[in-house]
Amino acid sequence: MGTTQDEIVAATLAVLDERGLDGVTMRAVAARLGVQHNTVRWHASSKGRLLELASDELLAHCLDEPLPEVFPDRLKELSRRCRTALLSHRDAARMVAGVFAAEPHTLRYADAVIATLLAAGHSPRTAAWTHWTIFYLTLGLTQEQQAAQQTDQEAAPALLPDQAPADSYPALAGVLPYCGPDSFDERFDFALGLIIAGLPRPEGPLGPGH
Repeated sequence: MGTTQDEIVAATLAVLDERGLDGVTMRAVAARLGVQHNTVRWHASSKGRLLELASDELLAHCLDEPLPEVFPDRLKELSRRCRTALLSHRDAARMVAGVFAAEPHTLRYADAVIATLLAAGHSPRTAAWTHWTIFYLTLGLTQEQQAAQQTDQEAAPALLPDQAPADSYPALAGVLPYCGPDSFDERFDFALGLIIAGLPRPEGPLGPGH
């Protein structure tokens, strides 16, 4: 029985966890599976394509469990599931940020987010741009968190007092307790709340549950 695309993708994610994004190569994936390089290339013609497939797989289970019916709880839960999926593998946010995965799992996730916003009465433009805004927030904050984890700096302050002395940077010095990377979940929820609070009033009829 030949190697399947699912096995190729699973091996790619395993190499990602072991070596980080820079260590993911066609040959490394082939070696993990114990197959020839051409076997991997049969399913993914390039490293870029391999990363697209792996990125899509990350979002495969975001819609598995029932979602809240009411807006904005449904939108918040979808966004948190996306972030959890990205945190499940080393360098996953950086990988996803570097590709354009117009693949089934990614498209289904985007469709669910946009449908949630449309059902809440927002225009197609607002729905699309809000999805992108939240997704970019998720990618950026998760990349920061994963970088901190890899350098054992997750609980260390991002800025030390001697880097931002009060006489030179009074406003920044006053908020130093909130500039550390030790509150990623709180920062994510705060930023997500700002985005939702900044949405325009519903511009159209509300869908079921809204």
